[in-house]
Amino acid sequence: MKYVFITGGVVSSIGKGITAAALGKLLHSRGYKTNLLKLDIYYNAEPSRLNPLLHGESFITDDGTAADLDIGHYERIVDVTLSGESSYTTGRIHRRIMEKEWRGEYQGAKIQAIPHVTDEIKACIQEVAVNSGCDIQIVEIGGTVGDMEVMVYVEAIRQMRWVCGSLNDCCYIHVTLMPYIATAGELKTKPIQNSVKVLRSMGIQPDIIVCRTEKNMTTEAKDKVALFCNVKPQNVIQNLESDGFYELPVSLEKQGLSKMVLDELGLEDREADLYAWREMLRRKAAATDTVYIALVCAYPDSLNAYRSVLEALQHAGTAEGVNVDVATISAEDLDEETSSQMLSAFDAFVLPGGYEMRGAEGVMIAARFARENKAPILAVGLGMQLALVEAAQNILGLKGATTVEMDAETPHPVIYLPEGRSLNGTNAPKLRIGGIEVRFSEGVIRNAYGSETARERHSNGYEINPDYIGRLEAVGLKQVAVSADGQYAEAFELEGHPYYCAVLYHPEYVSRPNRPHPLFVQLIRHAMER
Repeated sequence: MKYVFITGGVVSSIGKGITAAALGKLLHSRGYKTNLLKLDIYYNAEPSRLNPLLHGESFITDDGTAADLDIGHYERIVDVTLSGESSYTTGRIHRRIMEKEWRGEYQGAKIQAIPHVTDEIKACIQEVAVNSGCDIQIVEIGGTVGDMEVMVYVEAIRQMRWVCGSLNDCCYIHVTLMPYIATAGELKTKPIQNSVKVLRSMGIQPDIIVCRTEKNMTTEAKDKVALFCNVKPQNVIQNLESDGFYELPVSLEKQGLSKMVLDELGLEDREADLYAWREMLRRKAAATDTVYIALVCAYPDSLNAYRSVLEALQHAGTAEGVNVDVATISAEDLDEETSSQMLSAFDAFVLPGGYEMRGAEGVMIAARFARENKAPILAVGLGMQLALVEAAQNILGLKGATTVEMDAETPHPVIYLPEGRSLNGTNAPKLRIGGIEVRFSEGVIRNAYGSETARERHSNGYEINPDYIGRLEAVGLKQVAVSADGQYAEAFELEGHPYYCAVLYHPEYVSRPNRPHPLFVQLIRHAMER
C-alpha cells in the first residue's frame, strides 16, 4: 500500500482539499486505483452537527454518512464514490478510543496522546486504505501545521513511514502560502520557510511543496524555497489563485505533480488519460451566453453551505455551453411586496435543501412566484417540501397547512413524521439517508433520466403525507416518483408548467463535471429558453 499525506501551512483554507482531489484525478487518470481520506481536527464526532454558516455543507455519501464538504470535492473531481470512512474527525477517533476503553482493551493502562491516539489515527488510515482496495491512499490533514490540534496527526503520519514496509511507501506534500507584497512588488518565501521549519521540527521532511500564489511564481522564488526547505527545485510547484477547481488538475499535470509523487513512491509514471477532462474545460471556456439563476436560501452569505448545488449548476451549464450566474437570495428578505422586484430578473430558480426552518416563508413565496409565472424551478429536499406546502396553502386553500417540523399542531400536516420514524422515542426524526433506489412514473422527470429507476442520495427525516397526495394531484401537482418499496413519495411535477420539478432527494450529490445530473441539465435548458 502507498500513502500520500497532504498538510497545510501558514493559513487555513489554503487549498489542501482541492490539491488532494486534483492529485487523485491525475493518479486515477493513469490507471491507479486511488482513495481519499480527510482527517479533521475538530472534536465534533459528526460533521452533520456543524453549523453550515461556519463549516459549509455536510456532503452525503452513498452509504449514508454526513461527511465533510471536501469529500464532495473528492467525488466530483476524481469521479469516484467514497464511503463514510473517508471522513474522520478527532471526535470520531476519540470515540473509538473510548469504546476500546469501555471494552477493557487497554487493560487499565493510562490512555495517552502517544502511543494510543497516534496508534488509533494510524489504524484508521490503514483500515480505510485496506477496505477501499486502493493502490494509493491520499490523506488530507485538516488545519494548519503548528496548530496544537494538528500535532498528534503530524506525529501519526510521521510514524507511518516506519510502519510501512519501505521508505518509498509514503510521500509528504506540504501546501502553503507564498504571499505577494504589492508595495514591494515581490513574492515572499519566508512564510513557507517558517512553515516547513515547523514541519521538519516535528520529524517530517516534505517531498513536494505546493505554493498557493496570487502571482506567477518566479524562478528565483522557487529556487529559494527549494534551497531553504531542503526540497528538489523541480518539486516546488504553484497553485495559482486564478486556477479554478476544475482547471487545477491540468495545471498541476503541466508542472509534473503526479510524476513527482510516483517517483517518490517508486511507481511507474503511466500515460494520463485526461482527454474527456480537457474537452469539458474547453466547452466551459467556450461558453458565451449566460443564464441567471436565483438560489433562494437561508444562508446567502455562505456559499459553501450550498457547494454541491452550486457545482451541479455549473456542471449543467458546461454541458449546455452556457455560463451560469448564480445569485443567492436571502429567503428572510422575501415578502409578498418585494418578491416581484427581487425575482423577476432571473431565468430560473433553485430551492435547495436546508438545515432548519429559517426563511421558510420566503422559500414558499419564491415557489409561488415560479409557479404562477411559469419560471423553471428545481426544488430539492426541504425546498421541495416547502414548495408542496405552498401549493397546499394557495392552490388547495388549506389554511394553516405546513410541515410538522415548523408546527407540530398544524391542522394540515402536508409534511409529516411517519409512525416509527422518531429517533430513540423523541420528537426528532430518524433520517432516510444515503443512496436509495427511486422508481419513476411517466412524466418530465422520467424523460429527463431516460430510465425507470435511479439511485439517489437522501437526507430527510420528514415525508410527504400520503393523505394529501390525491388532493395535490387533483389540482395538477402529480406524484411522478416513489421509493423502490413504494412507501414514500419522492418527486412531483406540475401539469401545464414548462419545468416545475420538486424532488425529496438530493441530485446535487451525484452530479459530476463530465456527467451533470439530468434534473439540473433540464433546468438550465429551460432557463435558456426564457
